[in-house]
Amino acid sequence: MLFANFNQDFSCVSVGTRKGYSITNCDPYGRVYTMNDGARGIVEMLFCTSLIALVGAADQPQSSPRKLQIVNTKRQSMICELLFPSSILAVKLNRKTLVIVLEVEIYIYDISNMRLLHVIETTPNPEAICALSPSADSSHLAYPSPVPSPTAQLASQSTSTPPPPPTPQSQSGDVLLFSTRSLTVANVIQAHKAPISFLSINSTGSLLATASDKGTVIRVWSVPGAEKLYQFRRGTREARIYSINFNLVSSLLAVSSAHDTVHIFKLGPQKSSSAKNETPSSPPESIDSREGVQGLDGGYEAFIEKKKGSGVSSSLRRKSMQMTKSLTHSMGGYLPNTLTEMWEPSRDFAFLRLPTSGARCVVALSGTMPHVMVISSEGYFYLYSIDLENGGECSLMKQYSLLDSADEASGLAD
Repeated sequence: MLFANFNQDFSCVSVGTRKGYSITNCDPYGRVYTMNDGARGIVEMLFCTSLIALVGAADQPQSSPRKLQIVNTKRQSMICELLFPSSILAVKLNRKTLVIVLEVEIYIYDISNMRLLHVIETTPNPEAICALSPSADSSHLAYPSPVPSPTAQLASQSTSTPPPPPTPQSQSGDVLLFSTRSLTVANVIQAHKAPISFLSINSTGSLLATASDKGTVIRVWSVPGAEKLYQFRRGTREARIYSINFNLVSSLLAVSSAHDTVHIFKLGPQKSSSAKNETPSSPPESIDSREGVQGLDGGYEAFIEKKKGSGVSSSLRRKSMQMTKSLTHSMGGYLPNTLTEMWEPSRDFAFLRLPTSGARCVVALSGTMPHVMVISSEGYFYLYSIDLENGGECSLMKQYSLLDSADEASGLAD
């Protein structure tokens, strides 16, 4: 397996191998498309439509990592091919925008006619750290800012020791928000002190989650306002972050790292109330829809609805915490420990331990059921049940092989 990822609404998994690529439906689980036409290093879907972006794999014969192909799987047709000056490291799509990430450049296209709209020059970004809003209506692109923001520079200049001169390879902990609609910089977020390691935008394009190289703290910001809304503690030991994903109603945040534990954080009811009515819009007429985008009907949303009654109290609680925080700065930290703990980064609401150690994993939350879905670099798809009432450790329900054409499942729990 050379590549694996969820689509924008976490209803499908796309997999690239040395033989070709495949599309698998998450619920109910099952392979829906397979094409063995050569090695694929990137396979990105556009929601549940038949439009797929393909990139060849490096170090494979007759496969170019510099070539992008847009194909229609239903019509078995090639829509277009594009060749880039260097290897394509990541591809991001929403219903209006296609983003191609190279090591020192980001290309932005209009997906309806494949017209090049803009090219952004970046500092070296070999990990292709970048996030595009799944929502075309609030479409922002987030990527590591090449230089510290002006306010950060002023702060460093006010200290007694001058800051070290920037090097071409240096990265700040700032994130640049770029509007793909107006093609202008929307904001710069001073997210972390250490360099950025992962970025993720929620389904409505209103929230951005950030992590640094340390990987100990995850922060959530408003988009494009750049207000810090949440701060979560993943752990005390540093770890490389492999994936961050919001659920569709932005009430939970799932994080996977190199420490073989997936953490689920609760964002609070006030966040889901703004996103509950925003289901993914219908696909463009020019693109064939395979199954249609699944809605949010059912027990999952109903459960979230019940939890919204405490929205006012939690909003008041947050305001009081902000007041207490400003108070402690003026009092020189004389407040008791019980108060200082209030604004420490929140711990996880739920967690799960992966069956095997050392695998790189991508994690997502189902849009229809209280389930956590995990893709392992070893080629497995794990399904866990999450207790939305009490949290705690999630239980492994089923596991499937993403590489096995038979798609046989082993049931591990009721």
